[in-house]
Parts: sequence; structure tokens; C-alpha cells
Amino acid sequence: MSELRHPIESGCPDGFQYMHPTMRRNYGLWDHHEHPRPGVLKHVAKSGDVIWTVKAGTQRILDLFSLRTLNKIGKELGDGYVRFTLRSNIEYMVDDEAKVQPIIDALEEAGFIVGGTANSISTLSHTQGWLHCDIPGTDASGVVKAMMDELIDEFKSHNMPNRVHITTSCCQINCGGQGDIAINVQHTKPPKINHDLVANACERPTVVARCPVAAIRPAMVNGKPSLEVDEKKCICCGACFPPCPPMQINDAEHSQLAIWVGGNHSNARSKPSFQKLVAAGVPNNPPRWPEATAIVKQILKAYKEGAKDWERINDWIDRIGWPRFFEKTGLPFTKYHVDNWRGARASLNASTHIRF
Repeated sequence: MSELRHPIESGCPDGFQYMHPTMRRNYGLWDHHEHPRPGVLKHVAKSGDVIWTVKAGTQRILDLFSLRTLNKIGKELGDGYVRFTLRSNIEYMVDDEAKVQPIIDALEEAGFIVGGTANSISTLSHTQGWLHCDIPGTDASGVVKAMMDELIDEFKSHNMPNRVHITTSCCQINCGGQGDIAINVQHTKPPKINHDLVANACERPTVVARCPVAAIRPAMVNGKPSLEVDEKKCICCGACFPPCPPMQINDAEHSQLAIWVGGNHSNARSKPSFQKLVAAGVPNNPPRWPEATAIVKQILKAYKEGAKDWERINDWIDRIGWPRFFEKTGLPFTKYHVDNWRGARASLNASTHIRF
């Protein structure tokens, strides 16, 4: 039988080729890990081998100069092995403790912040916003920059009851994911349609198919082929805008931010949970977004003061209850916070466990 050829450009590349030799040698054979200081991890294998990890935050959208600086530090001071985390932090792996402090010194001298481990506020994860996406209502990258400037001390320390994941998303489709705290854009008005441009700029069947709630249908307006929106169905998500720019939904006044809390993907100590709305109509106010940042800091302050050790934000809220949460954070509770959606209640899978 002839030897099967290796697949070409299909699937993920083999991650082992990029791993530190000590990690490959002890794969699946680790005994314990320690946390000597914020931003540094020490993993000890059953064989006695030790590997040190130094973690630093980056701006995610890396310029060539920054990328070369980070690579130079890893090549000259480390063992030449790095990885980027989901939240755009860079991690240097070395098997000699003597290399740890020189890497930290070089990172800090270059302007990078070492931290983000253990019970800290991790770097905010985000979508690309105005830079890459065709649907954004705000710039998620800018929100991250503004908030991390205010929360950087919590990134460099580990004073929170547990890990805090914060995410941002530049549209309501929320490809930024959910976290302990999430900041998402909130369109509050259906799109405004420029009927004179639709026929020449939009492929109408594609736009109709793009709407998740079937609120768009073909129409003739002023004798020209166009589209119309059933505003009773429209959920103001903005999905129609990319395939049809004349359906403008971004609005300086009515596109606002919403803040959600309590999202949790893991089931380590409690079941996974969906995030819930706690603040809406927050001004989408670039370049610093002070109103959204102030609310996030209020929530974190109450969580830090009131949660028990190892409680994530969703665990803390489950223990004290939602009325107490709003009281502790000082956020107003309105009728719009009442969760009255009952769709798919019988079939929605809210657990990571597989069910048949």
C-alpha cells in the first residue's frame, strides 16, 4: 500500500513543533505549578524538570517595530520559544530561573506590562472594530485601550477574588465573546435606508437572507427595486449593513454601549452561565469612553469588596442575588432588566456536558 500523503493547508498545524523542548518532554506529566509573582508561572514536572513562563500584555494589533522588539527579547534573553494567548498576551518559556528577571526588565524597559496571571484582571479580549470589521458600531480596540489604562494596576497584581475576564464587542452579534463583564454596542433604531442606492449597491436576496429574524423583504420604492424593514421584527443587530451599506444603522446618538455581567464558559465550580444586561444606553463616547469605564470600575469595586475567595462574578451574584448586586454596584434597575424571553426554553443547552 502506498504511503498516504500529508494534507496540505488543511486543519491546524502541529502545535508541538512550536513548544519548548521541556514542555514536549513532559507533556501530560506535570506535577504542580506555582505563582512566584504576578506575570510569572513556574511549572514542575514529575521528572523534576521546571519551566518558567513570563507573561506580558500587548496591544494585539502589533506594529512591525513592536513585533521585532518582542522577538528580539525572546531570542536574546530567552530560549527562543513564545506563544500568544487568546487575549493577545505574549508568554516566554524558559527552563532556567536566571533568565526570568532579565526578560522582565527588558519587557518593562520596552514599555510592555508584565502581569495577567492568577487572580488578576486579564487583558480585555475584543473584536477589531473600525480597523477590520465591516459591521461595527464602535471601536472595540479603542474601548480596550481606554479601560486597560484605568485597570492596569489590577493587571499587574493579583488582588481579585478570582480571575476576571472582560470582553468587548463592536456589534450586537458579539463575536468578542462573553466574559465576567462584557461591553457590547447597542443599536437602538432600525436601519435608515437610502432607497436611491439599494438597487445599484446591494444584492437584495443576500440582504434578505442575512437578517436573522426575517425582518427584511424586497420592495419597490419610487419605482425602483429596494428593500423594506418590518420594524416590529427588527432587533437592530446591524447584520444587514455589510451586504448593503445604504441600510445605515450606525448613529452617533442612538448607537450606544451596553454592559453585561456573569458570563462564564467553565464548569469548574458551577455550571456555565449566560451574561445578563446590567447597564444600557451608555454613551458610545470615543476616544476615552469615560462613562462605560466608570461603570466597569463600579462593578469591579463591589466584586472585589464583596466576593469570597475563588468566586467568579457569576458565583458572587448567584450567592447575593440580583437585587443585592444592583444595590452594591449603585446601578439603577429598570423594567428593561427583567428577563422575559422564553424562546427555546425547552431545547436551549446551557451546559458544556454533551447530551443526546
